[in-house]
Amino acid sequence: MTIRPITRAELPVATVELARYLLGKIIVRELPEGEASGRVVETEAYPPGDAALHAYRGITARNRSLFKQHGHAYVYLCYGVSQMLNVSSEADGIGAGVLFRAIEPLVGVAHMMARRGTTRLLDVARGPGRLTQALGIARPLDGLDLCEADRFTSLPTTPVPARSGSARSGSARG
Repeated sequence: MTIRPITRAELPVATVELARYLLGKIIVRELPEGEASGRVVETEAYPPGDAALHAYRGITARNRSLFKQHGHAYVYLCYGVSQMLNVSSEADGIGAGVLFRAIEPLVGVAHMMARRGTTRLLDVARGPGRLTQALGIARPLDGLDLCEADRFTSLPTTPVPARSGSARSGSARG
């Protein structure tokens, strides 16, 4: 599969629209054990004003990446257990984001299974915590510009529709 990085100009500057746009795109990570990738099959939108959004009460040291120009990673630890990956989704200074909820593993599946400690393909990256564990995503990647990062977020040269999945909005998760 030929892939290319997503440019900022391609990304919608509206949270719900971005959540839908990301469905079917490919996340690619270079891990110490080799390349790993998966097709985004589920996202969750947290637009401005959503009370479940970490940016709802304003900017803090923890959530400042949500206020960056659309296309930046917001990685945080949820309930002291799981890392979560979001992408900032609005103009610079407006806090909002899209949570990556699940991917369909494509490349490096054995590496992802080993990271997750599972032999069940279904359990590799269904759920945001499993996704980040499988792809080796952690807090040090918070604030990373996904439009400039080498092979972090990519898409096929010809758009591939998501086989399954959904873009949610207004959920209590995030």
